[in-house]
Amino acid sequence: MTNQLLTRDQVPVEQTWDLTRVFKDDETFEQNFVKVEQQADQLKQFQGTLTSSQNLVKALEFLLSVHRALEVLYVYASMKNDQDTANATYQAMQARATSLYAKVAENSAWFEPELLTISDKTLQQWLTSDKQLALYRHYLEQITKERKHVLSADKEALLASASEIFGNASDTFEVLNNADLQFANVHDEKGQEIPLSHGIYGQLLESCSRPVRKEAFQTLYQSYNQYQHTFASTLAGNVKQHNFNAKVRQYASARQAALSGNNIPEQVYETLVKVVNEKLPLLHRYIALRKKMLGVQQLHMYDMYTPILGEPALKYSYQEAKEQVKKALAPLGKDYLTIVQEAFDHRWIDVLENKGKRSGAYSSGAYDTDPYILLNWHDSLDQLFTLAHEMGHSVHSYLTRKTQPYVYGDYSIFLAEIASTTNENLVTEYLLQTQTDPKIKASILNHYLDGFKGTVFRQTQFAEFEQHIHQADAKNIPLTSQYLNDYYYQLNERYYGQSVCSDQEIALEWARIPHFYYNFYVYQYATGFSAASALASHILTNGQEALDKYLTYLKAGSSDYPIEVMKKAGVDMTQPDYLYDAFAVFERRLNQLEDLIEEINAQK
Repeated sequence: MTNQLLTRDQVPVEQTWDLTRVFKDDETFEQNFVKVEQQADQLKQFQGTLTSSQNLVKALEFLLSVHRALEVLYVYASMKNDQDTANATYQAMQARATSLYAKVAENSAWFEPELLTISDKTLQQWLTSDKQLALYRHYLEQITKERKHVLSADKEALLASASEIFGNASDTFEVLNNADLQFANVHDEKGQEIPLSHGIYGQLLESCSRPVRKEAFQTLYQSYNQYQHTFASTLAGNVKQHNFNAKVRQYASARQAALSGNNIPEQVYETLVKVVNEKLPLLHRYIALRKKMLGVQQLHMYDMYTPILGEPALKYSYQEAKEQVKKALAPLGKDYLTIVQEAFDHRWIDVLENKGKRSGAYSSGAYDTDPYILLNWHDSLDQLFTLAHEMGHSVHSYLTRKTQPYVYGDYSIFLAEIASTTNENLVTEYLLQTQTDPKIKASILNHYLDGFKGTVFRQTQFAEFEQHIHQADAKNIPLTSQYLNDYYYQLNERYYGQSVCSDQEIALEWARIPHFYYNFYVYQYATGFSAASALASHILTNGQEALDKYLTYLKAGSSDYPIEVMKKAGVDMTQPDYLYDAFAVFERRLNQLEDLIEEINAQK
């Protein structure tokens, strides 16, 4: 943490990602942009030609080639923009890439409606007789299963041309939240005044100084309170877009529409919410332990992230974290570790926070680029886990793209969070096995339980909120800031229980969560973490057989439906068993922490 955030040009080059591996420079981007624009204009020439398997192959290959080149453009533009969201040049570049996406979508909107005029019988005959077309069997099956939800060609073109308009609420939120929203200065543990940012806020909430946590919490939400009506407007606009698209495509709900694309039964979502609510007493028990260990009369929401044993016993620099990650992920095999080393050696990672940089962390990239990672690094145990988490995404992407053809060279969000949180579970096991000091082991258990709280309990809380506001809008209930505040506050009270004083500021938490704009994304963090718990256990106990199944999952991409990919990996997510297994691990580690605390207290 510094008194002043670095500007982008002050960040050491070796701590930045190398986007010259995508395009040599911005001029090369512009040259490729022109090519894709020209190709986009040619997409309609295939309309009306899907009269034979050979013509279908030609249309598919051209359509996919345009999307393949377009993805590289968009990835370059978006990552350049994320480096400094206040940079007007890259704001414009991303906007142009988004517009080009809309143009390609509009010019290819005829494809699915025309494909669906081909009978299933004819299409099956073509797939049987044409080896080139057979490659696209699963891809075509994913489209044809949605027959009743695909509109006529002219209506699909109209919706595609409006995609920029539909995305305006989300885009406005991103600019307001990352570039325009300003926070007052706060004080660190030494009493020094520092600028508050999204990244620093997370650090301050982990501070062992309660006044520091409280000031950061209240200062952050003062800004969100000031713009709460604007944030309510952007979120409401986004929800309306989801509900509108579901309605015009004849889905029963926005949630059904969102899950349908990956063939995820809504039962998976409902089972998650049911089981998590059933297990809320475990969370309440952990929260009560937190209150006891912090020794406070009232536990506040700004006390939820600080280590319950005081200053963390473990803290890693970025260089130290890289070595720890490699050791922790050793059970995944030499080939996996070779990819991890390539990420470090070839600057896949943008490490440091700088002024205007997008907050948080992610893994990104396209089929023809490296799987880049964005971080906002500060020395901590949590950042070690973040590095392992995002590396899980990037290796998953790498193996998928090296194994699958372009048409299956991606994977669903439902599968994505499993790879990343399997890595987190392996890091936890590694640290628990290699650390001997009871205080350090307790700190690791505290971190794991906090991670479970934040990933399974909290993301399911978010999932409940997301479902509720979509249902409310569908019933024509205005999503005013007051309505959102009231419901979120009540939900938060139910999740965290009586040991916590639900500060009024927490009612505004919905306003700062970008994932509410991602169309039923958040539940997958919770399902993914739970499935990862099972997979990590399998790998550590069953060795090579379990690892082979896991690597098969990492290489599968979108060549099969996500639920089927996970079954092959050894986890059936249509059943609640994997959730109960995850909660069993949570309870076992909570027991361990309680025992260690007794041991530590006895030694005093």
